[in-house]
Amino acid sequence: MFSSLRDAFKLPDLKRRILFTLGVLFVFRLGAHIPTPGINSEAMANMFDQGAGGLLGFLDIFAGGALRRFSVFALGVAPYINSSIVMQLLVVIFPFLEKLQKDDGGRKKIIQWTRYGAVLFAVIQSMGMTTWLRSLGIFSGGVFGTLLVVSTITAGSIAVMWLGEELSDHGIGNGISLLIFAGIVARLPEAIVQSWNMLRMGAMNFFALALALVLIVIVVAGCVLLQEGQRRLPVQYAKRVIGNKVYGGQSTFIPLKVNQAGVIPIIFASSVLIFPYAIANFFQGSIAGFFQALFAPGSIGYTFFDVCLIIFFAYFYTAVVFNPADISNNMKKNGGFILGIRPGQPTADYIERVMARITLGGAIFLAIIALIPNFMSSVMGITNFYFGGTAALIVVGVALDTVHQIEAQLLMRHYEGILKRSGGKGSGLLR
Repeated sequence: MFSSLRDAFKLPDLKRRILFTLGVLFVFRLGAHIPTPGINSEAMANMFDQGAGGLLGFLDIFAGGALRRFSVFALGVAPYINSSIVMQLLVVIFPFLEKLQKDDGGRKKIIQWTRYGAVLFAVIQSMGMTTWLRSLGIFSGGVFGTLLVVSTITAGSIAVMWLGEELSDHGIGNGISLLIFAGIVARLPEAIVQSWNMLRMGAMNFFALALALVLIVIVVAGCVLLQEGQRRLPVQYAKRVIGNKVYGGQSTFIPLKVNQAGVIPIIFASSVLIFPYAIANFFQGSIAGFFQALFAPGSIGYTFFDVCLIIFFAYFYTAVVFNPADISNNMKKNGGFILGIRPGQPTADYIERVMARITLGGAIFLAIIALIPNFMSSVMGITNFYFGGTAALIVVGVALDTVHQIEAQLLMRHYEGILKRSGGKGSGLLR
């Protein structure tokens, strides 16, 4: 790994991408510490320390502490994720949008509409959070102060969205995922110090901490296996004679990933569950209390809906990014076939059945990962700090994806160098 990183900095283009990624992550972390005007940051932090943050405390893990401080990046990537969920659902529902997505110009329009939706979600969420903070006494500004806070947080959310897109275009890896990754990793030193203080004060015993560390190792290993696991379908290509040359006649395979959707189902499920709990906090009465209890983090209702949404989004996102018909058509055009399966539609149906079975296993594992915090709090009694398999899966998934992209860039440059050297020798022999 270290040799690959050393080689990466030897390539000017790849070095520039890596440095650009690090620079954007630095700007993102800097913005997470810039306070929003008119907000009592100390009262906000005290509220989170006393456990009144509820689901917002869970979301603060992904914001890297920006929500706890209520900085200009308090909303993070949540508005953009919510807009992406709505747009992808609309693409599946409306054939016009599905047809538009297949065209390059149409995809640009959908991306632009997603941005507009992110702005709308940012305005709505910032207004809701400002109203909530006013009810808690943390914010006491008038109309002008409210407009200032809403515009500041909305602008911060748009800036985060722009940073994510710039990372995807000019950096390494998926920009939005990298920003979430940076927010989670930034909280690790604080979690380590807090765990040590709890152990020193007797709030946590050594056995529970050791068991938690063992569980972390198991979760990380399981996340790596899930991200790298695949089912390989053997494919045979028939021989073709073109002129005086024979093509094909080789065996290969189609790699079907067990977790085709990556960390998207967990992120989407967490984002969807924000709304009922957050909206219920704005009202009083028995109905509002029922929804608060139902969707409170760690409750049976929250756990049930979280598992259902993770499985749903695992299948949904897999259907969006994976098209068995296209794979079958490409195989048929190149003379490829799966042993025992006829080319064409039967091949597409077979690939879809296999993908549905392995996606179920991946979705169930994702759901188990999401339930680990509940196990930590209820069985082990660790409630004073957050440990989540969700966070571990995001960190492992983003790290592996980034490393794979760096290795792909290195491999491409390596082959280019071989071709140039062989071409130079060939030209010398011809002379």
